[in-house]
Amino acid sequence: MDIPGLPARKAALKLLDAVLRRGETLDQAAQPALQGVRAYADRALARALAGEALRWLIDLDALIDSATRQILPEDAKPRMALRLMLAGWLRLETPPHAVIATGLPLLAGGPRRLAHGVFSTLVKRGVTLPAVPTLPTKVLERWGERAGAVAAGLAVPPPLDLTLRDPATSAEWAERLGGTSLLPGHVRLERGTAVERLEGFKDGAWWVQDLAASLPARLLGPGEGRTVLDLCAAPGGKTMQLAAAGWQVTALDAGAKRLQRMQENLTRTGLSAELVQADALQWEPAGPFDAVLLDAPCTATGTCRRHPDVLHRIGPRQVAELAQLQAALLERAQRWVKPGGHLVYATCSLEREEGEDQAVTVTLTPDPIRGEELPANLTATDEGWLRTDPGLLADLGGLDGFFIARWQC
Repeated sequence: MDIPGLPARKAALKLLDAVLRRGETLDQAAQPALQGVRAYADRALARALAGEALRWLIDLDALIDSATRQILPEDAKPRMALRLMLAGWLRLETPPHAVIATGLPLLAGGPRRLAHGVFSTLVKRGVTLPAVPTLPTKVLERWGERAGAVAAGLAVPPPLDLTLRDPATSAEWAERLGGTSLLPGHVRLERGTAVERLEGFKDGAWWVQDLAASLPARLLGPGEGRTVLDLCAAPGGKTMQLAAAGWQVTALDAGAKRLQRMQENLTRTGLSAELVQADALQWEPAGPFDAVLLDAPCTATGTCRRHPDVLHRIGPRQVAELAQLQAALLERAQRWVKPGGHLVYATCSLEREEGEDQAVTVTLTPDPIRGEELPANLTATDEGWLRTDPGLLADLGGLDGFFIARWQC
């Protein structure tokens, strides 16, 4: 007998297992886990359940442990199932009877009675989650005094940010889509609508891009026909921003599939750029550029609002490896800027090794970021850099964590 909602729970269990046992990202795990789940609502539910379980994992585990005589192993299937059951009840407000009906079948042939007993005990106790998710110990140690503010920004999944092809239409699109605009060329919407179904998508009037992710390209200003190199350009939001701002864009990325997706988005938006498939550590340009934008590969810990898997996958080894790559890319990128031109470096990371520690190695002349270039309530550091985190602009819906710095040659 088919149980409504069960395919979504099975897919969510696969997603959780892929992240916590195999160290995959949610995006990497999505295709195999969601295979066969056809309904959009079920696919969205699977992602939401897995995402909330990862966002609140420490607190959910504490509840589970409070209701068991013996601590379940971290990767035990009953613990995995209970994480999803509790996330459905406490975060997605699924009635307990529906949680039991769709959660216990995940343990077919296994300890259903244990899971039923633990969940029922917690329901009878009327347990709740804290106002703010508890971060893993290793994350608290890395982020230090910033951890509390970041955690506060994780309590609610983020809204949907759009970057407009024509900033002059900001007020028009905010009204048409029922959103708000925090600066020209930006519209923020509530979560829950399929992007492809929104007005303006097919016409290429906008693309999805977190507010913080849109700032590095904005800091280069209007192109006026000048040349810019967008290094490590996928998924392409910054390339489209630069092209829309009048730059002649060369967009370089190593991935053929990512470049194909970029070309599709450029075609949809009616924008153009020269796409180059190459390894940035091996490639050499024919000449320097008026500007270079390096949004470097990173741990992406700043995207923990929408990708809570990074809270559990990333450790010192990944940080060190990527910091080494960033240093090599920065060393090359600053050589490719024309005299008088600009270099912007960015990472969507909350790790100092991927931001501040990289910026101090650049030999070009600092060009401090100015307050008037930023959305209201954001300010640059004393060094003229920008450091954002999910705790900022919380009353307006927040933004991802980024480090951004700018120099002039």
